[in-house]
Amino acid sequence: MKKFYITTPIYYVNDKPHIGHAYTTIAADVLARFHREQGEDVFLLTGTDEHGLKIQHKAEETGKEPQKFVDEIAGEFKSLWDKLGIKYNNFIRTTDPKHKEAVQRVLQTLHDKGAIHKGEYEGLYCVACEQFRHENELIDGRCPDHDIVVEKIKEECYLLEMADVQKELIEKIEKNEFTIKPERYKKEILSFLQNESLKDVSISRKNVSWGIPLPFDNDHTTYVWVDAFLNYLTGTDWDGDIKNIPARWPADVQLIGKDILRVHATIWPVMLMHLGIEFPKLLFVHGHLLLGGKKMSKTIGNIIGIDEMLEKFGVDGTRYLLMSAGTFGEDVDMTTERMTEKYNADLANGLGNLISRVVKLSSISNFKFQVSNQAQNLNDKILSFIERLDLNQALEEIWKIIRMDDKFIEGTKPWELQKTDEIKFREVMQKLTSDLQLISELLIPFMPETAEKIKEILETKKTKILFPRLKP
Repeated sequence: MKKFYITTPIYYVNDKPHIGHAYTTIAADVLARFHREQGEDVFLLTGTDEHGLKIQHKAEETGKEPQKFVDEIAGEFKSLWDKLGIKYNNFIRTTDPKHKEAVQRVLQTLHDKGAIHKGEYEGLYCVACEQFRHENELIDGRCPDHDIVVEKIKEECYLLEMADVQKELIEKIEKNEFTIKPERYKKEILSFLQNESLKDVSISRKNVSWGIPLPFDNDHTTYVWVDAFLNYLTGTDWDGDIKNIPARWPADVQLIGKDILRVHATIWPVMLMHLGIEFPKLLFVHGHLLLGGKKMSKTIGNIIGIDEMLEKFGVDGTRYLLMSAGTFGEDVDMTTERMTEKYNADLANGLGNLISRVVKLSSISNFKFQVSNQAQNLNDKILSFIERLDLNQALEEIWKIIRMDDKFIEGTKPWELQKTDEIKFREVMQKLTSDLQLISELLIPFMPETAEKIKEILETKKTKILFPRLKP
C-alpha cells in the first residue's frame, strides 16, 4: 500500500491555539483525508513545541510550573483539533520522554561527527520567535512578525556547522532534491543563500533551564528549534538511531507558514545533511492570515477567535471558509463580515439551497433514484488541484457544479416538467441527484460532516437545513 506522510509545524504553547494554527492544521487534514480516500496508508503528525525561554517566562508569569503550564495548553490544542474534526495519527509533545531521549541521542551523534562545536554566538534575538534574526529582516529594529524590539545577545553556546554545507544545500535546492513550493519561496531562499554567508548557528542556551539538556554538557539546554525539528522523525516512533530511520520517512509533505521558512530551509536540511538522512519530499509554504493588512498574531493581539468562528459558522462552515479564503500559498486578508457574506452566499444560499430544492422535488414526485455505495472518481481537475495544494481552487471547482445546477434548475423548470413530461423530468432529476452524490464525495476531505449529511439526505429524501442563513 502506498504511504503518505504529512506534518504540520508543532505549535508553540506560549498561549492558546488560534485561527492561524487551525488554518494550517485543517489544510493538513484535508490532504490526509484526500489521500485516505485514494486508499493510501496515511500518517498525519501534529503536536506542540513545549520548551524554551518564552515558555519559561510564561509559566513564571502565571505562577505555574512549566510542565503544568504546557500540559494545560497542549490539552487546549488537542481539544480544538477534536472540535474541528482533525483526524491526526499522532499528537507529539516535545516534553514526551521518548522524544527527549531521541533528541539527546541525535545531538550526541552530531557532536561525535564533529558537526557541533563549542563557541560563542552574538546576534539579534527575538524572544517571541525564539530565534535569531538577520539585521536586514528587521523593520526599524523590530521583528517583522511580532513587532517587538529584538535583543542583542552574546553568550557561550554550542554551534552547528552551517558554512561547510552551504554550497551543497544551494545545489540541492536548485535541483529540487530539497523541494520548496510555491516557487517564489524557493527563489527567496536561494537569493538569501547566494547572497549571505551562513554563520554557524547556536543549538544550545546556557541560561535557559526549561529545555532538554545537552548529553555532552548538562550546563546547556537544547535550542528550541533544534528540539522541535526532530519531532518530524520522533513523531513516527524514532528513537534517534541514524542506522534505523523510520519506514515512513521521508515525509511526503511538510506544511509550514512563511514566517518559519528560513529556519526550515536552512537549519533543518543542514541537520539532515550532517546526519545523512533524506530530505522531506516537499516543504510547502503557506501565507499568513491577515486582519487589516497585518498578520494575525497572539503577540500583537489582532486575531479572529477560532472558538467564535466555530460557534457562528459550525465546524464544516469554518473549515470551508478557511480553505476557500484564498490561494493557500499566499497571504489572505480576512474579516468576520466577509466570512459571513461568503457563508450565506456559498453555504446557506448555495449548497444548502440546492440540496433543499432537489430533495423537495424528488420527494414530492415519489421519484426513486439510486444512491451508489461506491465513491465516485474524483474529477481530474479537482484531484490535480488538491495534489498541488491549490485547495481554494479545488473548492471553486465543486462550487461551479453547484452554481451550474442552480442555473440548470432555472432553465429546465423541473416543477413544470413533473406535470408535463415525466421522462424529461426523470432525466433532469437523475442528473441533479447524481451531481449531489458527486458533490458529497468531493467534499469528504474538506467538509466530512456535510458529506455524510448529504448522503443521508439522498438516502432518506428528508431534507434538513444544513447551513442556516446568518444575519450580516
